[in-house]
Order: sequence, then structure tokens, then C-alpha cells
Amino acid sequence: MELAFTPEERAFRNEVRAWIDAHLDPALAAKVLAGLRLSKDEIQGWARTLGRQGWLAYRWPRAFGGPGWSPVQQHLFDEALAEAGAPPILPFGPVMVAPVIMAFGTPEQQQRFLPGIASGDVWWCQGYSEPGSGSDLASLRTRAERVGDHYVVNGQKTWTTLAQHADWIFCLVRTRAEGKPQSGISFLLIDMKSPGVTVRPIRLLDGEYEVNEVWFDNVRVPVDNRIGEENQGWTIAKYLLSHERANIADINRSKRELKRLKRLAQAEGVWDDARLRDHIAQLEVDIVALEMLVLRVLAAERSGKPALDIAALLKIRGSEIQQRLTELMLLVAGPMALPYLEPALSGLPVDAADASLAPLAPRYFNMRKTTIYGGSNEIQRNIVAQTLLG
Repeated sequence: MELAFTPEERAFRNEVRAWIDAHLDPALAAKVLAGLRLSKDEIQGWARTLGRQGWLAYRWPRAFGGPGWSPVQQHLFDEALAEAGAPPILPFGPVMVAPVIMAFGTPEQQQRFLPGIASGDVWWCQGYSEPGSGSDLASLRTRAERVGDHYVVNGQKTWTTLAQHADWIFCLVRTRAEGKPQSGISFLLIDMKSPGVTVRPIRLLDGEYEVNEVWFDNVRVPVDNRIGEENQGWTIAKYLLSHERANIADINRSKRELKRLKRLAQAEGVWDDARLRDHIAQLEVDIVALEMLVLRVLAAERSGKPALDIAALLKIRGSEIQQRLTELMLLVAGPMALPYLEPALSGLPVDAADASLAPLAPRYFNMRKTTIYGGSNEIQRNIVAQTLLG
């Protein structure tokens, strides 16, 4: 196993870094590195910049309009974005639903939906979880009854991230009540502007409206918007979740946040505390270990060996690391982490918010979700035990 990057891969990384330096607004990067909230326009504006370069679809093969990069190149690109402080690439379109459309969609569906995802012009959200149907996703109850060439959808989704901005939602719906719950689910693409769709924001502990309830009241969805065969949505859902769980690990952004934690400890005058540095050192060891696991997968793929199926393991370790990062930041800042509302930051230059003035409390609250979404870590440990340990 060779974990070192080749000269060609290092040259690729330098090329990507140079492009990012030339196109990323320094003020926007400063906001990201300081942990400040971003607007829809800032997130989507950067997505469109990447889209014009053909890099928003950086994980896609050439056949579908992507750059056709290797897994190692994709990793290096993601690393460069994180280091530079680029806004996050929202995964719902390019990382989650796009691979589903490529794998299970018709040529007509691919031509219809993929270009808008690749350009960053179309914002997607995910309609999986429901009240009472989270980790037990197969128990979902949102129904889709076929009437002619349409489905009539009724039900509710919840915890739908950024649905208030979304143009489209990919949804799991129940199209058959008989038999095993998994065997009666279909995968629909629904226009959020359809009559009968209602979005109700859920206010979180951090004061934000990041997630939503989405209600469907006799929403008519063309049968042409179904991906795959009717009642085969569970197979598609599992395929999509493997992409989501690997993405949740987000090792490169954890590396960036570790640097921020160190800056914060120095700014707050607690860097010389030996016990704190022990905690930071242990966290850094775990981040390096997770990165080595990711690189092992990439090395296997580069050499043509079967890739390790470790999406569940990556999700567990990555999400726990993200939570520990926010816990240590909160510990370092102490009472200074409390003034997290926007008015507390008004009038401050962005670079001044890099240390104790950054909104650390909302980040801590928000990251409690990481061990739950994408399948709770308790469920993921069962998956690891069953599939990896035998």
C-alpha cells in the first residue's frame, strides 16, 4: 500500500490551489474560517463559480459532464477547498441525488436534471426522515397514489435541511402498503413549487432555521419524475445513503477546524494548559488516524483493488470527531462562547471574529446532530458489526 501522492497528483493539487486562490473572495474565505454563518447567495454563488469551471460535479465521470477525476484527485480537491476556507459544497445535489440519477435514471431524466445540478443553479434538499421514521426509515408513511400519469402525494417530512431555499426535493414515498415495509417504497423527484407543498421552518437551539417540516397535501407529481421502478426505492435509498455517510466523515474540514481550535486556544491564553493540550493532541491523533483510513481506501482504488466498504465506519468516527472539536472550542472559550447571536457580531470586522468572538455556542449545538443524521451511530455500529466483522 502506497499512501504517498505521485508527482502528477501533487501537480494537480498545486493547480487546484492556484485556481481557488484566484477565484475565492478573501472576505468570504475569512467568514468561513471564522465560523460565521453564510447566506444563501454566498453558498450558491460559490457553487456557481465552481460550476462554470466544471468542478461542482467534481465526483462525476466524464460521461455525465464531470471532470472524470480519480478518487485521489477528488480527495485533493476537497482538501484544497477546506484549507482555503471555501464555502461548503452542499451535498444534496452533486453528491447525493446526482449519483442516483446516473445509476438508476433514464437518459431523459439524466439530460433533464444533471445540468442544473452541475451548474449550481438548482438547489436540492432531501426528503427522507418523517416524524417517527428516522433511523427506522422503512416505516415511513408519506403516501403516493398513482392516478393516471401522476402520483398524488400526501404526508410529511421533517428535519429537511435548507428546504426553505430548495427548488427540488428527492423523496422516499410509500406506493404499496402490503408486504415488507422496504418493498413498498418509491423514489420521487418533486418540484418544491408544486401546489400543495408547504415548508415550515423549525427553529433550533442556535436560533437558526436550518431544518424544516415539509408537508405534501395532494401534490401531483408526474410519473416521469420517479427514479427507477415503482416499489424499488429502498434499493436506491441504500445506494444514496452510502454516499451520504462517506461524505459526513468530512475529514478535510475537521483538519481545518483543528487549526482553528489551536488558534482559539492561543488567542484565549490557554494554550499552555497541559491538560487541554492533551485533549487536543488526542483529537489530532484521531483525525490523523481517520485520514489514514480514508487514504487506505483511496490507495486501494488507485491500485485496482476492491475498495473497503467502510461508509458506516467513516460516518461514526467522522461525526464523533466533529462533535469533539466543538466541545473543545466551547471549553477553550468559556463564557466568551455565549454571545453567539448576530447582534453580538454587528459592526465587527470579519477577521476580529476569528477567536472568542466567533459564534461557538451555535456551532456546538448544531453539531449534536451529526451522530444522528444519515443513520444514527448506534445503527451504524450494528452495520459495522454485521458487514465488516461477520
